[in-house]
Amino acid sequence: MALTTTQAVITILIAAVCTFATRVFPFALFGRKKEVPKFIKYLGEILPLAIIGILIIYCLKDFTGGDKNIIIPQIIAVAATAIIHIWKHNTLLSIAVGTIGYMLMINFIF
Repeated sequence: MALTTTQAVITILIAAVCTFATRVFPFALFGRKKEVPKFIKYLGEILPLAIIGILIIYCLKDFTGGDKNIIIPQIIAVAATAIIHIWKHNTLLSIAVGTIGYMLMINFIF
C-alpha cells in the first residue's frame, strides 16, 4: 500500500521534528552553564562501541547458510572495518570502507 502525498508529507514532517528535537534536547537540558552528568559522559563513550558491535552481529547473521560467496566478503569487510578503525580511530571512515568494500566484492568479485 503506497502513501498518499499528504501522508508522505506528514511522515516527513514528523521525522524532521523528531530529528530536530533529538538534536536540541541535549542543549536545552545541559546548557553551557550546567555540567554534563558522569553517566551521560559514560554513555557517550560506550554507546558507539555497542552500536558497532550490534551492527557487526547483524551483518554476520547470514553465516548459518554456509555459502562461501556470502561469508568470505563479510569476513573481509569486517576485518577491513576493524583495521581502519584501529588505525584511524574514525567511525564513519571505517564504516564507509567496510560497506563500500563489501558492496564492491559482492557485485564484482563474488
